[in-house]
Amino acid sequence: GTSRQIPQTIIIGVRKGGTRALLEMLDIHPNIVVAATEVHFFDWDENYVKGIDWYRSLMPFSYGNQITIEKTPGYFTSPQAPQRIHDMNSSIKLLLILRDPTERVISDYTQVYYNRVESHKPVQLFEDIVIKNGALNTKYKAIQRSLYDVHMEKWLKHFSLDQIHIVDGNTLIKDPLPELQKVERFLNLPSQIMSSNFYFNQTKGFYCIRSDGRERCLHESKGRPHPLVNTTVLEQLYSYFREHNAKFYRMVNHSFDWH
Repeated sequence: GTSRQIPQTIIIGVRKGGTRALLEMLDIHPNIVVAATEVHFFDWDENYVKGIDWYRSLMPFSYGNQITIEKTPGYFTSPQAPQRIHDMNSSIKLLLILRDPTERVISDYTQVYYNRVESHKPVQLFEDIVIKNGALNTKYKAIQRSLYDVHMEKWLKHFSLDQIHIVDGNTLIKDPLPELQKVERFLNLPSQIMSSNFYFNQTKGFYCIRSDGRERCLHESKGRPHPLVNTTVLEQLYSYFREHNAKFYRMVNHSFDWH
């Protein structure tokens, strides 16, 4: 009695915002099934041309009472994704998980740094990438990805605000349950996720998941230590994002505890 369904909900981003944590925590819910990998259907042309049946074939099997969720953080910053998702299903529900934009930039850098170290490629200091000729390098992709107002504008051209639920990534890591209960309500699902589904792992420094008699933590690549960043550079980043954040708060009628 199961079949593969096109997702009724998509986690559209943001990269290094906590998308993997959100997906794995939602997977606890009996009415949710999740795609195992990032599909990149709506943001990569070479996948999009393969068509909707190819996309469906990558989804897990589900029962009629279950919601299929896919997550690809690249969607949020993709110029094509909003229109393409709207063309597939104009009434879809979208989840967007965000965190402090400066923290997100540093986390983005950290991931690339470790990937380069593991591939024996040369690495640069954070400050040497972020500052060019004494000024903030606003062309740096990681900074561009943190301009939430710029990207949100594109999504609001195709979807109403009540179709996009914003998850506070900073809160999800510190206290997952309230954020997940908000998602349950947004998706019109019965309340099934409980505080007993989480335990704090002192070694890792974040919450791990307990469900179906199993305990699991996020992959070791999550929660890596960030570099200590020069305070002057931090202040420059905070200052740069301040106006963008204020604009974003007005767009979504909600403010966050960001610098």
